[in-house]
Amino acid sequence: MTVTSQPQMGAPERIAASSRRPATLGAAAPGTISLAMGEPDAGTPTAIVDSAVRSLVKGRTRYSPMTGAPELREVLARKISAGHPRPTTAGEVVLTHGGSAGLAAAMLALIQPGDRVLIPEPTYSLYADHAAMVGAEVVWIPALPDGSLNLAALRREAATARLIILCNPGNPTGRVYPAADLAGVGEILADHPDLLLLSDEAYGSIVFDQLPFVSALDLAEVSAQVVYCSTLSKTYAMTGWRLGFVVAPVPLANKINLIHRTINGPLNTFVQDAALTALEIPDEDLQTVTASYQERRDMVIKALNGIPGVEILSPQGAFYAFPRITTTLGSDEMVARFAQAGVLVRSGSEFGPSGEGHVRLSFATDAASLDEGLRRFAAAVRDFP
Repeated sequence: MTVTSQPQMGAPERIAASSRRPATLGAAAPGTISLAMGEPDAGTPTAIVDSAVRSLVKGRTRYSPMTGAPELREVLARKISAGHPRPTTAGEVVLTHGGSAGLAAAMLALIQPGDRVLIPEPTYSLYADHAAMVGAEVVWIPALPDGSLNLAALRREAATARLIILCNPGNPTGRVYPAADLAGVGEILADHPDLLLLSDEAYGSIVFDQLPFVSALDLAEVSAQVVYCSTLSKTYAMTGWRLGFVVAPVPLANKINLIHRTINGPLNTFVQDAALTALEIPDEDLQTVTASYQERRDMVIKALNGIPGVEILSPQGAFYAFPRITTTLGSDEMVARFAQAGVLVRSGSEFGPSGEGHVRLSFATDAASLDEGLRRFAAAVRDFP
């Protein structure tokens, strides 16, 4: 367990002191292949783009309601209610400027300076930055060797904590938490009524090998303590459109919405119109996209399993792999070596203390680029000391 806290500083200083996120995200030298970014390679589906264009032509460029388009909130509430045992109303849906703004608004609304936040890791690096922004104390909870949650460690820390943050399916590991893990979290919440769960399920529609996916929205008995965050970015290849949503009990949703609208104001009207079209895309089409990611996952596993000194747990969802590499180099040094070899990846240390010794690579790129990137990756590893 590792604890980090800098509550005495200002927010920018706290974030700068604790952030592990690289400042050069998205930058790539000519000729390099980027396996660093978590962005679908396919463009936004044509139907969604056409919907936005029609909306623009109709003059749908004025402010939308501060709480978001009522119709979109209703559609999301119905969709969630149909898929989970938690009946959801539009009043519990907060539309946000991407999933990132939803996470930030939830943290600002629900966490106070000095609160303890339990973060199972390795995990998405933005959570710790948001905790630093608030002035909260991060308690890192390393995963078990098989990638599952360390429920015993979570239980030990729960009595003095305010929030648990889960990423499921996981970024950077691609792990999908089994039903037993979610049930264990539900039991911890039940034993600690003041403890909240923030579940980031941005990749919830991208699960491989027909594995069952259990959402935090399925924890019906503790639904008053669950805050769910998602986005249209990954499922519908709408990363640049910036539209996410949070689902929470009305008292919490109102607080989150207040923070979000205070910082961001209203969302783009025509983007919300396009989102309604996105939500009409049949599940079969989404499953086809997931199958494509699974094929690329298989490419990665086949390539990495053939490299001496590389160990990996097979990703079960999302579109990331998180190999551990036996070398005298640190994660940051490995990233630099890979860049010199013409392939960009992310340092494992970005994703929590136990990520050291790993790197994260994304297989959301096209198959040809992925194949060449993996070839360069393998060649670089063979030269590691």
